[in-house]
Amino acid sequence: MSIEFMEFIKIGISKRWSAETGPTLNEGTTMISRRQTLGLFGAAAATALLPGINGARAAASEFRIGWQKNGVLALAKRRGALEKRLADRGITVSWEEFTSGPPLLEALGAGALDFGATGDVPPLFAQAAGGHLYYVGLYRGSPAGSAILVRKDSPIQTLEGLKGKKVAFKRGSSAHNVTVKVLRKVGLTPQDIEGVDLSPADAAAAFKNGSIDAWSIWDPYLAIAEADPETRVLTTAEGIVDSYSFFLANAEFTDANGQVITDVLDELKQVGRSAQSNLDQTIKELSEITGVPPEITRVTLTRAGTDLGSVSGITDAAAAYQQGLADEFYKLGIVPKQLHTGDIIWRAKAS
Repeated sequence: MSIEFMEFIKIGISKRWSAETGPTLNEGTTMISRRQTLGLFGAAAATALLPGINGARAAASEFRIGWQKNGVLALAKRRGALEKRLADRGITVSWEEFTSGPPLLEALGAGALDFGATGDVPPLFAQAAGGHLYYVGLYRGSPAGSAILVRKDSPIQTLEGLKGKKVAFKRGSSAHNVTVKVLRKVGLTPQDIEGVDLSPADAAAAFKNGSIDAWSIWDPYLAIAEADPETRVLTTAEGIVDSYSFFLANAEFTDANGQVITDVLDELKQVGRSAQSNLDQTIKELSEITGVPPEITRVTLTRAGTDLGSVSGITDAAAAYQQGLADEFYKLGIVPKQLHTGDIIWRAKAS
């Protein structure tokens, strides 16, 4: 897996889209429309009908985690930290890998997973789709770890220059939010660009061959692309977007096993603090997990504001941020219903 991860970035091999995400770019670029946005909501319902998906259990004997190859969850998996923490409870841990947040939360909301982590936008789509999930924790990253990229020789020199251009980002991901906020900064809206819905792998290939004009992306894909001298950073998210990421859990599981969630968040905080205190070892570990070279991994972990130990419950500031994001996406017609994100914020009961 790590070799494939590197090849699609360094060589630009475009992986075939699945039936859910559409054709590869050379079969016809897929543009974001309101119809496609609405289609994302149906995916969560469809997930509930897939074979092998069952509702969350009242008495936990297994803890099912959706993870991506980055951050504190990846480190916890490698170290077996959660397995050790939950062993005394007789709970086993299983892991399912995802490449982005939207499908992870579709599975979590449908009861196929108990826990996972994503950026700020995927939970909005999951809530709107009726997924049974809670915000249970958060961590802060560096706004410099998200950016909009252009080719070095691109005529686009300013953010205003994005008007009318093809800008790629994964629909429903944190990069979607970065794109919206960057456009807003200069008085533009998503309707002023051609939004191209591409996974990181497909976007990397499209960016390399010039099929798109700009690419909104996050680390470690960003750091890998930055290392290419033919790439230019048009803007990072610094001063534009607060870098919140969230831990989410299936609602039924959490209602029945709140102490498990509390223990898991505490363990992740400990893993993060340990990792932050020994970055050389952490860089080595994450590089082995992801296949991203150590020098690139070091870039992602030393960006201003990065703190792997910044795991906490949902703060009032984060709750307000998420509600504001939901309001903005509703007004723009990206999320076609008004959401009250506070309705699904879970906080541990005081002992």
